[in-house]
Amino acid sequence: MAHNYRTESYGRIGGIGTGGGGDRPGGLKELATRHALLPLRLFLGITFIYAGIDKLTTSGFFAASGAGSVGEMMHGVRDSAAIPALVDLALKSPSGFGYAIALGELAVGLGTLFGLFGRVAALGGAFISLSLWLTVSWQSTPYYYGNDLAYLMAWLPLVLAGTPTFSLDAVLADRRRRMR
Repeated sequence: MAHNYRTESYGRIGGIGTGGGGDRPGGLKELATRHALLPLRLFLGITFIYAGIDKLTTSGFFAASGAGSVGEMMHGVRDSAAIPALVDLALKSPSGFGYAIALGELAVGLGTLFGLFGRVAALGGAFISLSLWLTVSWQSTPYYYGNDLAYLMAWLPLVLAGTPTFSLDAVLADRRRRMR
């Protein structure tokens, strides 16, 4: 028995208000395929926004020492990190590193959630997750207890696919197509 697999694309990239299936009516399978990354995008976007805001609003987080501070955390993971030089770099300015992480998480989360420069935002999220995996959660044994590795892997599909639906990227792409 031969199976007929569809190899053509779904027409336009899709976005707010697009049919996605070109002029053909889209079935449930096409709809699910087009929006398969949307739950991941929502989860990562909201989680990173929350993480950034949490850091920005936690008193003492940006301090070089003290309970709950980024400096204390970096001192605690220094000897078990995969790349201790990254921790040493953070320890040169714990406050600056803390703000960079917090603002980076906020920017990545907003970019991912709203789909603005989606691939760039996802690449930023992957970079943050990789950095945290190689420093903060490297000592987790077994390795799958460290959540930063899972976040790194979760970002990769969005790095590859971007944010083609329900996104500002799709709106901007549609506007550029119409101007041609």
